Amino acid sequence: MNSKIENIIVKFLTNQASIAELEKLTTWLEAKSNEQVFKDFIKVNHLIDSSVMKFDSQDTKQLLIETIKNEKKVINFRFYKRVLAYAASILLLVSIAFFLKENILSNDAILSEPVIVNNNIKTGTDKATLTLEDGSKVLLKKGENYIKGNLKSNGEDLVYEKSKSKNELVYNYLTIPTGGQFHLVLDDGSEVWLNSESKLKYPKHFLDGIDRHVELIYGEAYFDVSPSSKHNGSTFKVSTDQQVIEVIGTQFNIKAYQDEVNIYSTLVEGKIEVQSNGLNNTLIPNQQFVLNKSNLDVQIRTVEDMYSVSAWKRGVFSFRDMPLSEIMKVLSRWYGTNISFKTQETKNIRFNGVLGKEQTIEEILNIIYNTNNVIYEINDKTIIFE
Repeated sequence: MNSKIENIIVKFLTNQASIAELEKLTTWLEAKSNEQVFKDFIKVNHLIDSSVMKFDSQDTKQLLIETIKNEKKVINFRFYKRVLAYAASILLLVSIAFFLKENILSNDAILSEPVIVNNNIKTGTDKATLTLEDGSKVLLKKGENYIKGNLKSNGEDLVYEKSKSKNELVYNYLTIPTGGQFHLVLDDGSEVWLNSESKLKYPKHFLDGIDRHVELIYGEAYFDVSPSSKHNGSTFKVSTDQQVIEVIGTQFNIKAYQDEVNIYSTLVEGKIEVQSNGLNNTLIPNQQFVLNKSNLDVQIRTVEDMYSVSAWKRGVFSFRDMPLSEIMKVLSRWYGTNISFKTQETKNIRFNGVLGKEQTIEEILNIIYNTNNVIYEINDKTIIFE
């Protein structure tokens, strides 16, 4: 499956696909060979149990056509009942697959309703603070351009063009606040996607003949590294707290938040060597290196749900069998919220599914509420769960 179709499917499942994209998906599904590809994509990404999902491309196509005809970009919860009648269409996922529970079809009465005292929670967007070598700071915002020397930004991307005059290392910092994200292209062509509450230190330009070295001071970043073969064998290294990753041209994700005890380094493709506590560990694709910052214990494990690891950089949140407390920790970084739970039971409720990062916090909370009757209250920037 090519990346364009994959992105359209993700948008489709998160209610973000345009009419033109829905039409393209409909045409793509006309090919018989794509039916299994589509079904396998859903299975791999754990959006629904494939054992209970019958795939019928004709029903799917018909519902897509109806969606396009009515110019609906959001399928509301009531539409779910109609979709369920088909018992075969993938659009079932659009209305309910964001969060799936075994008891989602329960007819239990809803005893209480959410309370909105005062909602001041904003959806995140592209934004960052660039700290230059002289210590000055530049606020980068979506829709605003910035150009200086060999760097330029359109408010969503920060690109360093290859510099011809370079004789010493000078460092810049890119800091992503709560509710922010940003894409960075280093002067060697390596790309870095930075998630909310992250900070990266990196050279304004790399020097020939020495290692290309950056530091993820905290937060989460996805790296697509320009291979050493294009830079006279120069190795690319990423430092985090208590570990160094050596790269030979690859893609990987590092999650190293300050408020989490573990650092997670996950290899998507290629090869990396993780150096920690005097030991070197080589990872192969789909492996994750987990370092406990407190006791330096290490685990290397196989990741079954690779999609969820990097879904955040594609504009979606993907959760698999995750407790609500952990889900809200992720969402709080994007929406800038404070989270409170009145009971341990509510914290431990587990969900699977996908959420679009462009959705409002109320839309997301209503999905949680409708699937498991989880009562919540919004007061200013605080969310309280019963």
